[in-house]
Order: sequence, then C-alpha cells, then structure tokens
Amino acid sequence: MNAMLDMVNCSVMTTLTGGRIIPIYRTEYNGRKLAFYHSLLGGAAAVGLLEEMIAKGAKKILFFGSCGALNEQIAAGRYIVPTAAYRDEGTSYHYLPASDYIEIETADRLSKLFDELNIPHIKAKIWTTDAVYRETKNNFSARKNDGCIAVDMECASVMAVGKFRKVEVYQFVYTADCLSEDKWDTRILGKMPEDLTQRTAKIAFELASRV
Repeated sequence: MNAMLDMVNCSVMTTLTGGRIIPIYRTEYNGRKLAFYHSLLGGAAAVGLLEEMIAKGAKKILFFGSCGALNEQIAAGRYIVPTAAYRDEGTSYHYLPASDYIEIETADRLSKLFDELNIPHIKAKIWTTDAVYRETKNNFSARKNDGCIAVDMECASVMAVGKFRKVEVYQFVYTADCLSEDKWDTRILGKMPEDLTQRTAKIAFELASRV
C-alpha cells in the first residue's frame, strides 16, 4: 500500500470499517479514474469490504496479494493468474451452490493483459482455505495432485461474490512462502523485497487501468 501511495497522486474519497478505518483512495492512471484500498486477510473479511465497494458502485475489481507455492520449483515472487479456486472455505457457499471448484471467468482476460505488458506469469488452479493451520499433508497432497499450484485465503470467496453480484472480479497472486510435504519455507513472506513490492504495485495499476 505504501508503494502504491508513493506511485500516484491520490486523495481519500471515503472510508470503510473492518476493525479499523480503511481509506478508499481515488487517483487517475493512464487516463482512467481508479479507486484502491487495503483489503483484509481471509475470505469473509475481504468479502465484507467487497460487498460495501459494490454497494458504492464498483463494477470491476482487481484483487492481488501473496500466496503459498505448492511446488518448490515455483520461484518466490512468481505471478499467478488463477483459473479456478478450490473452495476450502465457507464464504463462497453462501453465494453459490456447493461445488469443489469455482471457475474464474475473468482469468483469460487478465492473462491477456499480462501478455500485453510482457509480464511472465502462470495460469493455473489454486486452493483457497480459511484455516491456514489446517493445511495438513493430506490436504496438501490432494490439492497438489488435483493440479493446484498455490494456496491463498480469498480467491474462491471474492470470485463467488463477483458471480453472485454480476460484477467483474479479477485476481492475480505472487508466490511468497512455499509449502511441501516435509517443511514450510517462509521465503519472502513478511520480508518482500522492495523491487518486487514496487513492481507489483505498478503492475496492479497497469492492469486496473486496462480491465
């Protein structure tokens, strides 16, 4: 968020409340008027704010943040465009009928924008869970064998809201830590390099101005 605030001229247009006051900033980038805010961790919290943003008139929303790689060969800081999210959380089931996965209809469009910007990325399924300390070996193996390459905490939830409310929700993630059957490698979790921070903030603005 600090990198984004340093990158553009902006002002506070209004606020949200999620255990604290959350400013919504307005700016202009590439000739497009944009608003941005710092979302909260976890599907339920992120969806609470997303619902309020939609009520305020948001029609296209881009989420981005960190994820855990499920494959040690995926380098830290690699960008992923999720194509489907395994629904190992509760929020999405309040918006859509029960199913294992939610297909992400905006993934192809977002991937094309990454290509237009010449930004390397991976398109793949990911695993959304709201119980990070229950990412057991059995769950890890099942999701990896199913083709998921990363785990996050919000994707399935926010995508379900997008489908239900009929608004376009996009998401990309970057790999921070790495899970395996034997160990947890924190990698850059909590210590994101400054160059990656600035690059990701710029990518977010570039994508948001194009969707």
